[in-house]
Amino acid sequence: MKIYTKTGDKGTTALFGGTRVPKHHIRIESYGTVDELNSHIGLIRDQDMHQDYKNTLITIQDKLFTVGAILATDPEKATLKNGKERLNIPKITSEDIELLEKEMDSMNETLPQMTHFVLPGGHTTVSYCHIARCVCRRAERLATALYELDPFLPETLQYLNRLSDYLFVLARKLSHDLQADEVKWIPEKN
Repeated sequence: MKIYTKTGDKGTTALFGGTRVPKHHIRIESYGTVDELNSHIGLIRDQDMHQDYKNTLITIQDKLFTVGAILATDPEKATLKNGKERLNIPKITSEDIELLEKEMDSMNETLPQMTHFVLPGGHTTVSYCHIARCVCRRAERLATALYELDPFLPETLQYLNRLSDYLFVLARKLSHDLQADEVKWIPEKN
């Protein structure tokens, strides 16, 4: 498989199904940001942490490829006129969302109750989680904008929403595990 095709040299790219759109199209921005998020999660996974977290992160990276495929598919080309699927695109399921929720619940059992917002930082690994969380929120904002124009399965949006929560809880859990300072944000009074 060749890496370069030269078909995008004029500023367009093909969606799954063959439709060509400008590279700045909201659909491209959406799945491009999911790809960026996936790379940040790879960076988190490369850090020194318990293997269970790494295994969950690998699962998340796999699901983000599914999210990207959903966002990269022209809905008009995905199904035939009789409603049958033309392209074999995987889906995000409620079980995928529940996995994130179970992981968060498990991590939260060992964490002190949150009483304030926390400042990102304290350890490099924790900071990587916060960066990924912010990129995930951007991916979610772009995906919701796309969803308003061209709806897709809502579980995709739910997954991105829950994933940003997961990344926040993972940051807190890693702060706890690494004995890093978790600095509370306490607004100054005027």
